[in-house]
Formats: sequence, C-alpha cells, structure tokens
Amino acid sequence: MKVLKFGGSSVATIEKIQSIAAYLKERAKQEKMVVVVSAMGKTTNHLIELAHAISANPNQRELDRLLSIGEQQTIALLAMALWEIEVPAVSLTAYQVGIRTTGYHTKSTIKQVETETLLDQLDSHEVVIVAGFQGINYLNDITTLGRGGSDTTAVALAAALGCDCEIYTDVAGIYTMDPRVYPQAKKIKEISYYEMMEMASLGSKVMEPRSVELGQKYGVKIYVGKTLSDEEGTYIMNSELISEEKVISAASLNDKIIHVKLLQEGHEPSVVAHVFKVISDHQVNVDVITQHVTPLMTEVEFTCSQEEEAFLAEAMNQIKSELPDLKVSLNTHVAKVSVVGIGMRHAVGVAAKIFQILEENHIEFKQVATSEISISLIVDLDDGKKACQAICAAFDL
Repeated sequence: MKVLKFGGSSVATIEKIQSIAAYLKERAKQEKMVVVVSAMGKTTNHLIELAHAISANPNQRELDRLLSIGEQQTIALLAMALWEIEVPAVSLTAYQVGIRTTGYHTKSTIKQVETETLLDQLDSHEVVIVAGFQGINYLNDITTLGRGGSDTTAVALAAALGCDCEIYTDVAGIYTMDPRVYPQAKKIKEISYYEMMEMASLGSKVMEPRSVELGQKYGVKIYVGKTLSDEEGTYIMNSELISEEKVISAASLNDKIIHVKLLQEGHEPSVVAHVFKVISDHQVNVDVITQHVTPLMTEVEFTCSQEEEAFLAEAMNQIKSELPDLKVSLNTHVAKVSVVGIGMRHAVGVAAKIFQILEENHIEFKQVATSEISISLIVDLDDGKKACQAICAAFDL
C-alpha cells in the first residue's frame, strides 16, 4: 500500500487530472493506493480573494468552510476520471475519513486519523481519494491546516496506515537551493528528516515542516518527485540510512517575512515577557529573536512569516494599547538566508566562512540565529538573492 499526494499544479486542469488517472490505473495493478490531492491550480487563492471581497477580516470558521471547497472539487473529479477508465475509486472528505484536528481555524494541526473507513473502502476500491489540507475539530467544524497542508494530510495518512508516502509536485525533487535563485543548484538524492525540517521551517517551499516532523516521528519514508516523470526524485529518511553526511547540505531564501523591532526605555523583563505572551495568545509563530540591553534601553527584534500578518496586527494593536510607551516598527523589506547541514554538528568554522562571504560581497545582516544544524541571517531584501548565490558558490551547493 502507498499514499500518494498530488499538488495543485499537478491537478490544475481536467487534462492533467485525466493524465494522473491513467497513471494511477497502471499503478493500481500492483498495489492499493490512497491518493491525497490539493485544490486545482490557484483555486485556493481565488477563494481567499472572494472572502476578502466580502470582508477585510473574514470570520475564520466560515473562511475554513469556503477554502475546503477546492479539495472537495478535485477529489470528485479525479474519482470520476478513474471510473471513466474502469478503475473503481471513491472520494472521501476529511470528515468521512475521520481526520481529527486541534488548534485554530486556518492553521489547525492533525490530532488523530481514524483508519476504519479507509481500510473498508480499500477493500472495495482500487483507489481511495482523500481531500487534503483539511480536517474536523471537536465541534465537527471544518478546519484547514495552512499552506502546504495537503503534504501533512498525506504523511499523516501514511503514518496511520503504516506505509510509505510519495509527494508529487512540479519540481523533480529537493535541490540544494531553489534553482530559480541559483541555477547551478544540485538535486539532493537523500536528505535526513532533521535537515528537511530545518529547510522547510527556514523557508524552503518544497515541503511543509509539520509533514516532515510527522514522517520523522512515525518513520514514514517520504519520496518527493515530479508528477508523471521518470526522473529520480529525493528521499527523506533517517540520517542513519544516508550514505554521505555533508557539512552543508542545502541553503534557502525566505523573502516573505516580517522583521519586528521593539524599543523600550530602561530594562524591565516583565514587559518583554508580556509582549511575547500577547504574541503567543494571537497564535503568531515567532522565528529569529534577538535582544540588546543597555542601562538606558532594551531593544528586542524578531521575525515571523508574512502569512501571520493578520494575527501579528491584532497582537501589535493590543500591545500598543497596553504599552503606549513601547516603540514598535515593522519591516517587510527583509529576507532570511539560511544554510542547513547535519555535518555542522561536528564541523568548525562554518559561521566564520559565511561571515567572510558576506563581508566580501558587502552584505550586512540585521540578525543571526543558529541551531545545531543551521545558521540563518536576516538581510535586506535586495541582498537576499546575492547572499544565497555567493554562499552556494562557496560551499559548492
């Protein structure tokens, strides 16, 4: 048994859906399949536009119900295409499968996947098609999982069924750097869960971080490849199974972030604690955090995704009303440049080399953050691509 996922670009037209159906017909001769699909092409973006045509701040419950339509359209069309070529298939919503979620609307997380319905349908159908990106909360309301949520759906189903997962998209695998930023980037044959999680959380758009985390937690081997292509893709797996451990495996550029600076006279730790409590209460996922303290002032800086902008605005409004003397500035003209490599756990001099590269290219950074296997720098937006290209060339990525 396998779980396959096809992204929005792979099912963007009726012709593409029919081509996938023909591909699944051949695969169904060897194995049972659960297929997870996204909404067709830019359908989700169009639905968001419709919602904002009604309201600048749509009700989040109703927005989730609206956004879930896209995937439900795709599963029905793919099931019809399979029946048309005599492949017994059935489409299921998240409610029918029993994908239980928790958390907030538009950014919920999968809590539990029930397998009884899936297994029953697999007994009577060759292909079971499941709507990605969505689930049902404790109130039986539809919730969505955020951008890339169909990846999470697919890996969660594979974990529940105890099988491998294949993610098909419009790229031929995972590259050392986005080829649109660095055309000389190399395709990665194998990458560890930890490296892929870091890459995904730092801005790589190929995989959703939570899906990789689920894969690591439940030992789901994940394959990422190009839809309907014979070209070999990338395998995401345990680091112990990877033959070559590189110091730097990949780099990423995230130009969709917000840089927030808070300035407070004097030094009162309770103020900083309160600020981040409010930010947390508004479900803003904070990334790079730095603090600079002198006897006269405290300066705190952090970043978050531009996708969190609405939640951040609500948090900042509350903070400004409660702490009117706190100076707040937001900057979206920034980018995050990151390098990832499991070999960094044992290597020395990586940071020194990166700082030297930036100096040679006259690039200044605003913040720096590190983990055991990554280094991230916040730079001006205009310097982001230049920094990535210089780093990739220096580390032969």
